[in-house]
Amino acid sequence: MTRTRFAPSPTGYLHIGALRTAAYAYALAKHDQGQFILRIEDTDQKREIPGGTQKIYDTLGKFLTWDETLLQSDRAKQGVYREAALKLVESGHAFYCDCQPRNAKTEGYSLILRDPCREKKLTSGAIKLKVPDGEKIKFYDFVLKKEVEFDSDQVTDTILLKSDGTFPTYHLAVVVDDHFQHISHVMRGPEWITSTPIHILVHRYLRYDLPQIGHLTVILDPQGGKLSKRKDNVAIEDFLAKGYLPEALLNFVILLGWAPKDNRELFTLNEFVQEFDINGFQKSNPKLDLKKLDWFNGHYLRQKSDAQLLELIKPRLDYEASDAKLLQILPLVKDRTTTLVDMIALMKFFFVAPAPQDVDRQHIQAAKEALEKVAWNKTDIESQLLEKVRQQGWKNGDFFMSLRLAICGSRITPPLTESLLILGKAEVLSRLSHYAQQTST
Repeated sequence: MTRTRFAPSPTGYLHIGALRTAAYAYALAKHDQGQFILRIEDTDQKREIPGGTQKIYDTLGKFLTWDETLLQSDRAKQGVYREAALKLVESGHAFYCDCQPRNAKTEGYSLILRDPCREKKLTSGAIKLKVPDGEKIKFYDFVLKKEVEFDSDQVTDTILLKSDGTFPTYHLAVVVDDHFQHISHVMRGPEWITSTPIHILVHRYLRYDLPQIGHLTVILDPQGGKLSKRKDNVAIEDFLAKGYLPEALLNFVILLGWAPKDNRELFTLNEFVQEFDINGFQKSNPKLDLKKLDWFNGHYLRQKSDAQLLELIKPRLDYEASDAKLLQILPLVKDRTTTLVDMIALMKFFFVAPAPQDVDRQHIQAAKEALEKVAWNKTDIESQLLEKVRQQGWKNGDFFMSLRLAICGSRITPPLTESLLILGKAEVLSRLSHYAQQTST
């Protein structure tokens, strides 16, 4: 059976590249009627943030489901990783080390590849992998579609079990759990490719079968540089907070490095699984085109019914609004926005009167005079306003922009007449009266 896994650490937010990895691993498994596993790699407990594991469940659960869950900390306490590390020591493929851990941030990375503790014959401390000299370590990368080779003389002796004797490093835990969970395909980001020879050696020395391994492309920022966690918007939680829909985000990320044969762009999750082809991975590094994400999100917003949109925006509102009035407004704004946050902002003037703008006071006075006498329907409102413009010899665009700014507080609004109808005659005249008193040309 095809079994894949997604293995995040509860040490921060879900990176957009991580969601892409999860989506590809999910599609690979489900396309073959296999299973997709969620593994929480929480053995680095110093870096774990409170509630980090639940945040993974909550965020990833908006996009995908999984067949099994595993917490590495539970297995560490059961002694699973310690047992594997001791086997490596007993077979001569690992050794104890009592060196003080190096702080890479302040001291830099060590240039010493072969640890002097190899020769000390210690019986306690951290356990390190004894990397052989003079070997070529190879594997076939099923994403890159090529054989990748490493020189073992360039691979450092690596810590597998920490000095506490319980918690493993990533390099041991990932191998043990991939074996334990019968993972057939490992798909991960390009930053892990240099760790692959370590994992191959651990597999070999523990006499585990090596799963197929593939490394994805690098997602670049819009300018073509490497994405930065500090300067680029790369957190899925942030995208969701800004009003992007899960289905739009998922559709967006699956096309960052994978392409269908027919260049199709719109996919539901089930459609992606059905169409998934392992040969569709692209070799060039994709750019994070946020304009394309806006396009996807606008498309999926327009597919929602007004009732569905109502349920999505209600928890986000920062103003009081009735369901009935919101349902009147939603048809006017759903085609004019790209995110839920934009939609809420565009609707706000219906419920909160905007601050006065710099407009032509004569336009406002003329509009007020016309609207005071008119029957409150679309035909009469538009005909009376246009008649005022004709009488004064004004330009339609200038006049209606003044009215739009006075009523809505912005140049970009839903259709003006429909907005007036929903606001009601009393509210519109109130805004114009107040506005005319407070502004000057």
